[in-house]
Amino acid sequence: MVVMMKEDATEAQVAKVMFKIEALGTKAHLSRGTVNTFVGVVGAANGVETGILESLEGVERVISVPGPVMLASRNFRQENTVFSIDGSKIGEKKIVVIAGPCAVESREQLIQAALEVKKGGAVALRGGAFKPRTSPYSFQGLGEEGLKILAEARDMAGLAVVTEVVAPEQVPLVSQYADVLQVGARNMQNYALLNAVGTSHKPVLLKRALSSTIDEFLNAAEYILSHNNPRVILCERGIRTFETCTRNTVDINAIPVLKSMTHLPVIVDPSHGTGKREYVAAVSRAAIAAGADGLMVEVHPDPDHAMSDGDQSLYPQEFQDLMEQLRPVAEAVGRTL
Repeated sequence: MVVMMKEDATEAQVAKVMFKIEALGTKAHLSRGTVNTFVGVVGAANGVETGILESLEGVERVISVPGPVMLASRNFRQENTVFSIDGSKIGEKKIVVIAGPCAVESREQLIQAALEVKKGGAVALRGGAFKPRTSPYSFQGLGEEGLKILAEARDMAGLAVVTEVVAPEQVPLVSQYADVLQVGARNMQNYALLNAVGTSHKPVLLKRALSSTIDEFLNAAEYILSHNNPRVILCERGIRTFETCTRNTVDINAIPVLKSMTHLPVIVDPSHGTGKREYVAAVSRAAIAAGADGLMVEVHPDPDHAMSDGDQSLYPQEFQDLMEQLRPVAEAVGRTL
């Protein structure tokens, strides 16, 4: 359940409500909107009588939130969550584009990629220093050396860094270099990792697992949010279906569904969603038209010789062309790029 405070509720009244919630054996989670303040009741709230909370001074009403997802729910927070990624806000009118190679391969490769995507209009650089691959014999990333290269590229290009963390014990290390911690599709239900990135209080980009439902996706986000870390980005990156013409099947339906169910920003990864660069532009346009708050696109200076995911990586010029194609689509749905 969620306690909605009156518009003129004082800090003392909010504190008293939070104290009462804790005294009832549950946890209080504070969220401030532009008008009202909300206090979520986290835990086994079944035994908490709404009348007890509604009788407290400063309380407007108590809202029942059905199902296990609460902090990520629109019932808990009706306004879109907006936060900054190193200066660029996500969740507002402007579409946020994150771009870069699948993996950090060398200093030269990443610096070139960073400068190219910055030129094209990206606000953040993606690149994996740790790469969980299907085959144990595939390139697994450069580790901490890759993180150092990412940090250097950030300084040179003026881009935020988004990179994946694959184990709980890596969170402190990756947090030293990254602006946004990415939890990959394979780790969406790695609950130890979700708890670790939640307690880091870094922005988290959470990718949907290959075969997860939207409810499972939101429950994974709930783990992060439950640690008082409200800065979570949901990323639709394609799900596994019977179709073999593309690497995955991008669930365009998930965009409006998620936007109706949650206040968290939603982005789409058309590169992993299709697996083929010739389809990336079309799916990117569709994602923006469907209401996505941003895109995560793979761009490589030399895709033909990439150490991972070359087939789905755009050439720098293709990325610049894509950004131009997206502008009228964004404008048509009341957004900017």
